[in-house]
Amino acid sequence: MTETLFIADLHLSPKTPELMEKSLAFFSTRAKQADALYILGDLFEVWLGDETIAAYQPVVNALNELSQSTRIFIMHGNRDFLLGQQFEQLSGCTLIAEDAEKIDIYGTSTLIMHGDTLCTLDVSYQQFRQQVRDPAWQQQFLSYPLEQRKALAQQAREQSQTETQQKQTEIMDVTPDVVLEVMQQHQVSHLIHGHTHRPSIHELDANTKRYVVGDWKMEAGTYILSCRPNQVWSLEAI
Repeated sequence: MTETLFIADLHLSPKTPELMEKSLAFFSTRAKQADALYILGDLFEVWLGDETIAAYQPVVNALNELSQSTRIFIMHGNRDFLLGQQFEQLSGCTLIAEDAEKIDIYGTSTLIMHGDTLCTLDVSYQQFRQQVRDPAWQQQFLSYPLEQRKALAQQAREQSQTETQQKQTEIMDVTPDVVLEVMQQHQVSHLIHGHTHRPSIHELDANTKRYVVGDWKMEAGTYILSCRPNQVWSLEAI
């Protein structure tokens, strides 16, 4: 089948073995038939440096096998922004360093993003993001022993969960004006992103569309975006 697939927000973790198995099945079946697979961030629930590869070895091995037949591109998410060179080499994936990347999908110029930078109303998150994406901060964090990194990550996670419960839903979604601004800046009429966990196709006007790839939850269903020639694009539950 001639298609390019987009997924995001799998949040894989050893604590969710059923989800791990579902992802491995996807990588060994549907994804193997695709021209390319784009993972738009948060493949993993947490990534504290490439030393954590051992905990995800089956996933890394599956991606490496898949890369023999399908080109795989992966963006950093807000949970796995520390994915590095070792992961890239062992998985066979190509890491996309930019927050926004313009690509060609069967003749259609398209912008891909994780999507968190579009949620500008969530001021506290944007401040946190600016801190942890700073190379100096990352260098210092990665210099700590792994157990210390785990403790700091757990502390940050608990604080984030507390803050999230107090935020209005709209604050954690994309800012419409920012979406249009970014699309105009990159001169595209199609945008694909994840992060918000709200799978949908938004028609901004007759020629402009925003595709939101859903997260992977066993109880709520899993959504992927399939793009085929002649702009046959569909959001599918699998």
